[in-house]
Amino acid sequence: MEVTAKPVSATRSTLTQVMEPGHNFLGKVFGGALLSMVDLAAYTTASRFAGNICVTASFDRVDFVAPIDVGDVVTMESFIGFAGRTSMEVVIDVWAENILTGEKRHTNKARVTMVALKDGKPYPVPKLICENREDRLTFLEGKARKERRFAHRAEFDQIMERLASQTDEKLDELILVSSLAELGFA
Repeated sequence: MEVTAKPVSATRSTLTQVMEPGHNFLGKVFGGALLSMVDLAAYTTASRFAGNICVTASFDRVDFVAPIDVGDVVTMESFIGFAGRTSMEVVIDVWAENILTGEKRHTNKARVTMVALKDGKPYPVPKLICENREDRLTFLEGKARKERRFAHRAEFDQIMERLASQTDEKLDELILVSSLAELGFA
């Protein structure tokens, strides 16, 4: 089990595709189709970095900044922003280009957590070498998001346990309040 190190620059991948008509009635690209492409970009980037099959653990965030028109050329630029022991955060920027005008616009940003697998079990990934200040900040942002997810999950589980222990009358009362925090549940 040899774990090596790879620089951020060696993790960069690009996927490009012409966007065809889908299921959106407004002449725009269907969001689900775009999420599928984001997942493929994350898989490609993570698997190349890890040297193993990788699976999607979570979509931490996907921001839809601007719509993409059917017929646009979409380019996904991705890289490993953070690497833990067996997981990686892939950062993906999505760009759309109008073929007729040449106009390019940033339409989406996504962060996807992938886990490397070998024989069906999580497997160590290479260390990530940050090459500049931006790489270091991105790495630390990913590390902070990972820590925050774990803390949030534990806090959420405690809230759900407290809610599950309430009577039906209390649950009905909680449904009517504008915020669970008002009653000390958040």
